[in-house]
Amino acid sequence: MSFNIALSGLNAAQKDLDVTSNNIANVNTVGFKESRAEFVDVYASSLLASGKTKVGDGVLTSDVAQQFSQGSIQFTNNALDLAITGNGFFATVPELGSLERSYTRAGEFKLNADNFVVNSQGGYLLGFPVNPDGSSSSVSLSTAEPVLIPTASGAPTKTSEVDVRMNLPAGDAYISSAPGNFDPEDPLTYNNSTSVTIFDSLGDSHIMTYFFVKDDPASAPNEWMMFSAVDGKVIDLVDPAGGGTNPIGGTVSGPLSPGGLTGARLIFDASGDFVNQIPTPGNGGIVTRDFANHLPNGADATQTVKVNFNLDPLGPNPNEPTQFASNFEVTALNQNGLAVGRLTGIDIGTDGLVRATYSNGTSQPLARIAMVNFANEQGLTQVGSSNWKESLVSGEALAGEGGSGTFGTINSSALEQSNVNLTTELIDLISAQRNFQANSRALEVDNQLNQTILQIR
Repeated sequence: MSFNIALSGLNAAQKDLDVTSNNIANVNTVGFKESRAEFVDVYASSLLASGKTKVGDGVLTSDVAQQFSQGSIQFTNNALDLAITGNGFFATVPELGSLERSYTRAGEFKLNADNFVVNSQGGYLLGFPVNPDGSSSSVSLSTAEPVLIPTASGAPTKTSEVDVRMNLPAGDAYISSAPGNFDPEDPLTYNNSTSVTIFDSLGDSHIMTYFFVKDDPASAPNEWMMFSAVDGKVIDLVDPAGGGTNPIGGTVSGPLSPGGLTGARLIFDASGDFVNQIPTPGNGGIVTRDFANHLPNGADATQTVKVNFNLDPLGPNPNEPTQFASNFEVTALNQNGLAVGRLTGIDIGTDGLVRATYSNGTSQPLARIAMVNFANEQGLTQVGSSNWKESLVSGEALAGEGGSGTFGTINSSALEQSNVNLTTELIDLISAQRNFQANSRALEVDNQLNQTILQIR
């Protein structure tokens, strides 16, 4: 019997050495969780045996239990490196359309050839679909899909409106020769100008410039004339009267507009408030003629651009232009067109929201990374590569968003290191070695006793 007891001790010590060695071997494995060998004594007795004199029958390994304590966080320069602070796992599938989910804390993700977010084993990271405002439309694992990062943000959008806010200097001088001889290439024929980049239907960019000319204060006090040009070529602003009258009060025939040029008029009151414009908003507002002579690339030649000054007839409004005794200043110049955008960056929030930014200045929420938790983490089945799978002991996977409920938060550009404490493991290794030696000695003593007994004559 003593042989079996010593042999069980040897087996237990060997198991302890194996577990400790495995922990040490994975001290630099991202997302690794250390294990602990747990032992129980063996005690067997019959109905009529004396319990007071019964000796135990050795030791057995009851479990090699994973320890899901938090590992240290190491920060990186890769936005797709993800670390979980707190409870939870990432969910992955081995291929598109698969329902075979694996769970991991190792967040070393990257883009594959099809721009899906995958880990080193090719597993696809799962995320919940999101609405345009970034809110989750569902937090069920049944609706989770592999996270895709598109490289383009869709078709271009042609500019149809430009919003302008500015201050025109009240003290600017009237240029007597300007109204009849406006020339965008001659700064002496206008007082101020500003430009904005607009886009045609093909996503090609163009520079649209607005020129402001102070009118005669004797006949038109606090009034300004406005002209426009696209890529340096002047363009008419729509005349609501069909060409019978010119909103600026006369035809302008500069060197670049021999056929005459139609502009617009901005009118202020004595306090600098914007009170009227011609053409008025009721007549369609200030809109360019079509771009037939300005788009040689085959884009939509019927494109027009409305110049919106946000006229408020009820009084001063912070969104309107002003005419104060200060410098010319543009406070807002926005347009609603878009070029074709190319992916320039990825941002992942602590709640797992994946947002892509593009070269056309737009950003788009793509998905929210799925977080998964279990009633009993230690019941998960290890499958290697720092992955686990659901089991009967672990309970069903519970899905949710990062930072909500019991789920931890997600750190982008960071990795969770192994939770192995190397110092503690080396001490455990020495202890397991001493235990193995002691059981070996017990086995040796048992053998000597048997030899002594066999030599009795």
